[in-house]
Amino acid sequence: MNTPENSQLGKASAYIDQYDASLLFPIARAGKRAEIGVKSNPPFFGADMWTSFELSWLNLRGKPQVALAHFTVPCESPNIIESKSFKLYLNSFNNTRFADADAVKSRLRADLSEAAWRDTRRAAADRGPAPASIGVRILLPELFDREPVYELDGLSLDRLDVECSHYTPAPELLTVQADEAPVTEVLVSNLLKSNCLVTGQPDWGSVQISYTGAPIEQAGLLRYLVSFRNHNEFHEQCVERIFMDLWTRCQPLKLTVYARYTRRGGLDINPFRTSYPQALPANTRTARQ
Repeated sequence: MNTPENSQLGKASAYIDQYDASLLFPIARAGKRAEIGVKSNPPFFGADMWTSFELSWLNLRGKPQVALAHFTVPCESPNIIESKSFKLYLNSFNNTRFADADAVKSRLRADLSEAAWRDTRRAAADRGPAPASIGVRILLPELFDREPVYELDGLSLDRLDVECSHYTPAPELLTVQADEAPVTEVLVSNLLKSNCLVTGQPDWGSVQISYTGAPIEQAGLLRYLVSFRNHNEFHEQCVERIFMDLWTRCQPLKLTVYARYTRRGGLDINPFRTSYPQALPANTRTARQ
């Protein structure tokens, strides 16, 4: 089983510019999910939405091509894909010739799907339909100006003048006004920060929390989000931890947690988790991304 410590994170890496799918390094979701009380079927749906800002390859005449790419990794996949390995893998396209963008898209979908479902696809196929493939969308330069920049909608928690003293996750800060009527509201903060699980490098993000239920005490919620500031965990794992803390502590009727992290190495990761089936949000970047 792959572990974060065995990845290329924090290590000198050779620059490989010829296609090499073996660079992808999947890491099982199960271990970190067990830490937050998710042992089998998670109480959430969703996906990890990635954006690549540095995708390039050669056409059949050797001329470089550039594009943006959006990737959608279902959260039911057993593995995350470690981000540095993803970057190294994408770099391996740089001096590789492809017939066209559709050929690149097909190669990306096949390789990323294999990594996300590694060690489980064959067993799952024996039981029924094959697991879902990774979603891949490539945008060529003529479509770049259609990529908007929007901030997350919702009432800003950052407006609150609160004193903060917790910088590792403190779910005890989460409380609800149990005697109040249920509400439906959307709350946002730009103060989410955590650190890479392996290197300790900072990861900056914005988070949107949508819920229906007893009103969540907003000052405590902001303090709770700030408490991730010195916490070492991957993006996907942080969002699932936030979801589970809210789900168990506040017991909302409905809950959605969506975070957009700033890019690193030409990639951003934007996990989305929800307690009920719904369409994924548009993978639209914020100003900081």
